[in-house]
Amino acid sequence: MSIVRGWCPTAYRPMAAGDGLLVRVRPRLGRLTRAQALGLCEAAAAHGNGQIDLTNRASLQIRGVRDGDWPALIASLCALDLVDADPAIEARRALLCAPGWQDSDDTHRIAIELTKRLADLPALPGKFGFAIDAGEARVLYNDPADIRIERGEAGGVILRADGRATGVAVSTADAVNKAIALAHWFVASGGVTAGRMTRHPVSLPRWADQGDHPAPASPTDLAGAQLGPVHGMPFGRIDADALAQLVQPTSAVAIRVTPWRRLIVEGGALPDTTEPAAIRADACVGAPACPQASVSTRAIARRLAPYVDGHLHVSGCAKGCARALPAAVVLTGRDGRFDLAFDAKAGAPPALAGLDEAQILTHFGAA
Repeated sequence: MSIVRGWCPTAYRPMAAGDGLLVRVRPRLGRLTRAQALGLCEAAAAHGNGQIDLTNRASLQIRGVRDGDWPALIASLCALDLVDADPAIEARRALLCAPGWQDSDDTHRIAIELTKRLADLPALPGKFGFAIDAGEARVLYNDPADIRIERGEAGGVILRADGRATGVAVSTADAVNKAIALAHWFVASGGVTAGRMTRHPVSLPRWADQGDHPAPASPTDLAGAQLGPVHGMPFGRIDADALAQLVQPTSAVAIRVTPWRRLIVEGGALPDTTEPAAIRADACVGAPACPQASVSTRAIARRLAPYVDGHLHVSGCAKGCARALPAAVVLTGRDGRFDLAFDAKAGAPPALAGLDEAQILTHFGAA
């Protein structure tokens, strides 16, 4: 049975996996300077196994951290200003920014203010987060967040509770005040029990839903590409040496982390490293790195992806950590074999159950 935890690993609350502790780093506004990126790579190699995951919350997850090395890792990350020295503030930094933000634009100004006012937020569930998506078009519409500050259909900025079709128009000067007020309402109305905004059935306060619609969604593929080359990370994994190489050119000034398994290198000049077949597939780390998984995931995902019409999701267990949305083809690990479903999420009732790898490859003509 999969153990579904109500929290994600953080810097001060690492999670044990099959390859050691997972320590999550949330770069401020999703951006690491060149010095921060190099320092993080050095710390990941010194205190972990050198493997780094990109999460769907635009965070970096350092893998394989040894118990005895965790305090030294945290000290290094604090010195780099990648982790807040106050654990209570660090716990509130679940803030996702549209990666194409520019200095002093609406996304940047709102995110900076919210970052400065994290102490004004109540204690929120571990997976509760904010999305600041106030560029010319929305790009974070499929990415996890509970309170969204985003571009509205009428051209201004709106505040919207996740899962609700509409929100309320706000000024950029008042957006953070309203977001903090909505977070306090969530807690006061019993939302902590539900854990996430979409699972909280209580009607919103009238002020928070005035029928204002969000702007149409925009494709995310090139979001932020004007800043520098976009590098795709197959299955969201990169090793510390490879990450350091991205910022070795002296022209590279920073890295922006996206929630789409892509890194944007500001001023970089290296060629795109995207692996198309892998990018069209989601696969968690699988066995043996994850104790919840009963199957290996990424080798079969890499092999199968070119034969799948649409998006492929291979999950080591029914939790579906790599992808919360439905996929055209879903393989869910169960007792060392796979269940196959279509247009579904991980763990959905299967169309075919108990398949081994050879049977799956044969089914899709990939054998």
